[in-house]
Amino acid sequence: MTTDTPARLLQLLSLLQTPREWPGGELADRLGVSRRTVRRDVDRLRELGYPVQATKGADGGYRLVAGKAMPPLVLDDEEAVAIAVGLRAGAGHAVEGVEEASVRALAKLEQVLPSRLRHRVSTLQAATTPLTSGDGPSIAPETLTVMASAVAGNERLRFAYRDKDGSASRRLTEPHRLVSTGRRWYLVAYDLDRADWRTFRVDRVSEPFVTGVRFAPRELPTGSAAEYLRQSIHRRQETYAFEVRFAAPAEQVSARTPKWLGTPEDDGKGGCLLHGTTGDPVEWLAVRLAMTGHEFSVRGPAELADSVRELGARLTRAAGARPGPGTEDPGASETPGALGAPGAPETPGALRMPGAPGAPETPGRG
Repeated sequence: MTTDTPARLLQLLSLLQTPREWPGGELADRLGVSRRTVRRDVDRLRELGYPVQATKGADGGYRLVAGKAMPPLVLDDEEAVAIAVGLRAGAGHAVEGVEEASVRALAKLEQVLPSRLRHRVSTLQAATTPLTSGDGPSIAPETLTVMASAVAGNERLRFAYRDKDGSASRRLTEPHRLVSTGRRWYLVAYDLDRADWRTFRVDRVSEPFVTGVRFAPRELPTGSAAEYLRQSIHRRQETYAFEVRFAAPAEQVSARTPKWLGTPEDDGKGGCLLHGTTGDPVEWLAVRLAMTGHEFSVRGPAELADSVRELGARLTRAAGARPGPGTEDPGASETPGALGAPGAPETPGALRMPGAPGAPETPGRG
């Protein structure tokens, strides 16, 4: 029997959060109290904002239903570990629509996890490898949760940073907000050493450390962290406008197109138009358009059309000619210019993926 009322309420709440109806007698037996005590405890939960619904009958029953607000949840060890692992798995990649909320939830959960459960979460994640399809680099969830905690607590954050040219530095900042672009995470912060606002690509951050020194939040020049990041990236990039027509409805193309490329619009002729502005290399945009799986034609710029044409030619050469029946596979006779062919000459303007040696990358301000 649980005599401590707060502990009993938590135990009752944990039972009610299981999606089923609990007969009053079964709850009384589980808690080791009388049915009258169960009724009083249910009334206490209602006063705390938990919408507990009672049903009439010989034994009566109770269930937790959806209310107007989200009350605190009580999780057992297995549930806490499962949620933490799921949030950690998603936090390392920018997941559109829920990215910032996921990081905040992970930071809150890991702050209260007992050390034994934190160890289980780390062990499980270390033993698994996610297969992701995102375009952006992976980020250690610990990095994001430390930054999120500093942002939420208005505490100065120190970290090591690697610029786009590889230069290493130590930064002391007043973190303002984490922003996801859909492919990358950025930290918008006031750099105390440089006495100015800066944006930092989180995948270039290491050894983040919350100093414990609190600060009064400063006002951003643009008011919005997302707008400041957009302007910062725009200043560092040479952007260009593009327009592409797909031979498929906008709904189908949109399902295979990342939001950062823009929103396709039906053209009334069975196809759709996609247009926008980007600072990504035309080679990378050509690859991303081809990955939609739909026929398309480039209306501009000419550099993108040339890149698409070159990509198609290289892929055709890479596939090579199939040997006919009864003929011997040429083997060593590789098609000149084939992708990955040893010693093959590289075609001028050959496609380079971001991250490959010599490939241009989208700069972040540091």
